[in-house]
Amino acid sequence: MQVAALENDEEGDNDPLESLNRIIFEINEFFYTMVLRPVSIMYQTFLPPPVREAVSNVLDNLSAPVILMNDILQGEPGRAWETTQRFVVNSTIGVAGVMDLADSWLEIPEHDEDFGQTLAVWGVGEGLYLVLPLFGPSNPRDGVGKLLVDAYVDPFNNWTDNTDREELMWTRTALNAVDEYSGLMDELDQIKKTSIDYYAAIRSMYRQKRKSDISNGEALDMPPILDLSYDYNQDPFGKENLE
Repeated sequence: MQVAALENDEEGDNDPLESLNRIIFEINEFFYTMVLRPVSIMYQTFLPPPVREAVSNVLDNLSAPVILMNDILQGEPGRAWETTQRFVVNSTIGVAGVMDLADSWLEIPEHDEDFGQTLAVWGVGEGLYLVLPLFGPSNPRDGVGKLLVDAYVDPFNNWTDNTDREELMWTRTALNAVDEYSGLMDELDQIKKTSIDYYAAIRSMYRQKRKSDISNGEALDMPPILDLSYDYNQDPFGKENLE
């Protein structure tokens, strides 16, 4: 992979907040280095690969209802049916998603969809590039879609919120972050070592990855980037204030 080429992002001018974004980017990197990396190393050290795979499978299975919603909203009945099959199989004989039998037995691989992608399919532009505190690369469309709408409609979030089990939402968010980061540490380190401008490289990779995700294209020939999700339903529309 030519990291230097990625840094020459032809859409780099769509970053009017670059000075602020770089500051947030550095703060995020400090947090990743001082907190997320040590926890991820412990996660890899003390949990054997089969256990880590089971955790990842459960987290993926929990996200299936939101993926299904976005499959439907994007007018993708075939992908919606695949998501439904995966959820039913893995939630039952897969023991609540511990085993991804839909992939290993039925050869139905997982795919990701979020409301940011749905908005893009509906014609909403990405807007300016943003680096969000903790969550990293984003834009207004993805920020609203992935970090607000998806978290708000997620059935697991609503169940934990309605039953006063908010600690489970925080646990899920933390596990998602650790599980994802632990699988990307080495690749991110390599990008950092070989790139002239790490910030510009991540910006370019994020845009290219999102374009591929939105078009349901084939995986890009580059390491995945850290893309933390927000799983805590904070009732952003203020329903509690209306009661």
